[in-house]
Amino acid sequence: MSDDDPFPELDADHVDLLQSFIESHGFLSWLNLRVEDLDRGRIVMSVPYDEKLVNPGSPVGSIHGGIAATLVDTASGFALRSTFDDPTDGSLATTDLNVTYLRPATDDLRVEAEVLRAGGSMGYTDTVVSSVDPEGEEKDVAVGRTSYRLFRE
Repeated sequence: MSDDDPFPELDADHVDLLQSFIESHGFLSWLNLRVEDLDRGRIVMSVPYDEKLVNPGSPVGSIHGGIAATLVDTASGFALRSTFDDPTDGSLATTDLNVTYLRPATDDLRVEAEVLRAGGSMGYTDTVVSSVDPEGEEKDVAVGRTSYRLFRE
């Protein structure tokens, strides 16, 4: 921790705690959501491609857009929690969730959320969801911006 950084570093215990929460959460565990990287104000998560997530009748096997929206909301909330003095204390509530879809996702999903501002009572994030396209190149499939009411304890 540096003099200008008021928060201690997050460690493997924080990642394990977050992953345990995900695994005990019905919907998030059903998605097989995984924490890939966690820092103060930033998180990277992933969901493997699964037929259960695909739009019925999709000729290319595209993943339902609601999955990307869930990732934007979930990753944003976890990124904001990481700015709390103790990420396990307090709570938050989504006040605005905006998702712009750029192209179909037909492979594993990766989401990166970054905190733009975490004030005393409101927080804001930018989020990018990406996937590998049929040519093997990772491309952004959705972008999101969120705002939350923060209830710091």
